Order: sequence, then C-alpha cells, then structure tokens
Amino acid sequence: MKAILCKEYGPPEKLVIEEVPSPEPKKGQVVLGVQAAAVNFPDVLIIENKYQFKPPLPFSPGGEVAGVVKKVGEGVTRLKVGDRVIGSCGWGGFAEELAIDEARTTPIPAEMDFVTASAFLMTYGTSHHALKDRAHLKPGENLLVLGAAGGVGLAAVELGKAMGARVIAAASSEDKLAVCREHGADETILYPTGALDKDQQRELSDKIKELTGGQGADVVYDPVGGDYSEPALRATNWEGRFLVVGFASGPIPKIPLNLALLKGCQIVGVFWGAFTGREPQRHQENLKELMTWFKEGKLRPHVSRTYKFTEVAEALNDMAARKVKGKIVLVP
Repeated sequence: MKAILCKEYGPPEKLVIEEVPSPEPKKGQVVLGVQAAAVNFPDVLIIENKYQFKPPLPFSPGGEVAGVVKKVGEGVTRLKVGDRVIGSCGWGGFAEELAIDEARTTPIPAEMDFVTASAFLMTYGTSHHALKDRAHLKPGENLLVLGAAGGVGLAAVELGKAMGARVIAAASSEDKLAVCREHGADETILYPTGALDKDQQRELSDKIKELTGGQGADVVYDPVGGDYSEPALRATNWEGRFLVVGFASGPIPKIPLNLALLKGCQIVGVFWGAFTGREPQRHQENLKELMTWFKEGKLRPHVSRTYKFTEVAEALNDMAARKVKGKIVLVP
C-alpha cells in the first residue's frame, strides 16, 4: 500500500510517498481501507515536531479518516468486514490502509459520504464539547467565534445556531465571512491578519461590544490565540465564558488575569481528545446528538477542496497559511 511518510521533521515538502507493507490487525483492532483523510492543523505541527504528541520516525500524519473495514482482529465484537466507519487515530491516516483500535471508530450514517465523514468528527466533536460541556451555552446568549471560517470555527457557528445562540462570526476576509453567513452567522466582524497594534485591538473589542448592545459576548470561542485573544476577553460579558481552543495564529497569548476578576468571567480550557478518553460515555452521548443533528440537516460540513495524495504538501501549506474555509480532505 502507499503511505505519506514523515521521515525527518520539517516543512510539508519533506514528506514522501512510499510503498509500505499493509498492516495486520492486533487484538481489538481493525484494518481500514482509507477512502478519505481530513487535513487538520495538528498535521502541520506534528511533521515539524511542534505538537504535544511525538510519534517515532518514520510515521504518517493524519488523525482523522473515513473508510471501510477490510480485516478484523481477535476480540473485535462491534465491527465486521465491509462496515463504513470514521477513525480517530491521532496520526497514521495519510495512508491507503490503517490499523486502528475498534474503540476509536464510529459508524458512518447512510446519509453521510466518506469525504464528509472524514471531516466531521474532530471539528464538530471539539466545538460541541466546548459549547455544551465547557461553556454551557444557553439559548439567546451571544456567542463570538474567532477564526469562524476554519474547521472548528465553522462547526461552532453551526452548533451555536443549533443550540439557540445569537452567533457573531469573526474572520479575516470577506469571502470567509460570506461562508459564515451561509452557515448561519447572525453578525460578522472583519479583522486584519497578522499582528494587531493597540488601535486594532481596541477596534475589535469595540465592535464586539457594539454588536452585543454594549454588554459583550456571553461566550467567546477562540481557536486563534495571538493578538486576538485579549481584545476578545476585554469584550466578554459579566460571568462570560472564554473558551481556549487553540492557537492557529501561532503565539500563545499572555492574558492579564485581572480581566477575569473584573468581569467575573471564566477562562476555560477545551481539550476534546482528552475528554473522549476520560469520559467515553459522555462522548458517545455527544456523538449521538451530533449525528441526529446531521440527519436533521442542522449541520452541513463544509469541505472546500479535496486533494490527491501527491498534493499533500499543497494541502498542508494551505492549512498553515490559513487559506482554508471549513475543511480540506486528502483522497487516496
């Protein structure tokens, strides 16, 4: 089988495509024939040795796939050959075949194709856990989503609407904001890219307050970090919840903690991957709700482009440059 391999850390151009032996399932595992593999920001980090998980070299990036069960190992009870599943693997997904624990798979509904399935679980799972379990978002509250046209951001826009919130989407270009409006955003904010000076930060805070009647956002969903976090926190409502989701802009911000004191607000971490392992029952309940909302048409995953395996460097560079709207997917 063919696999995209990281044999030395570096930029996407250092990845190679090679023939490797097909995997055999260990106890409790199945082998998937990969039909689609979503590209996520951690894939950019892991090949440069900048991610919290560091698999031994060589390895295939790719933490989210959709495919068909080809083989089952000893002790597998839930799956059989031919089943269509989503696989959450951490890495290893940019390959034609993947051995994965049965417990890390989720059945694909009949209404969902492989490309959509590969792009669904990580983004919607993260945003659903953030808004439901960490922020306890209530109907009628103002939800501000930074980086709203990205994978988790656009999922948060849709989920916020499904949960009855008034959604303010913030992104760096008009075409990105147009996608946000197509997916339900009530209001939008255009902010500049790159480092923000003090005036630009103040303008961002003022715009958030203006769109919330001077009160500020009840919940801030922040997968961006950098210079965008502090002005968003400054525009948080009394007893608001500021969700720390990620740092797509690069720098991890240093926040003046007196802001949390003055606003009586919470700064809340979101680590969906750890949540799924620590609380598998609640994760399954959340997953059931997400699949129900998908079947009801409340969630419409946006895949802006698919790439061939030979275009993996282009796909990862597009992700790193924040050119992606929604999700992008590799297709073997």
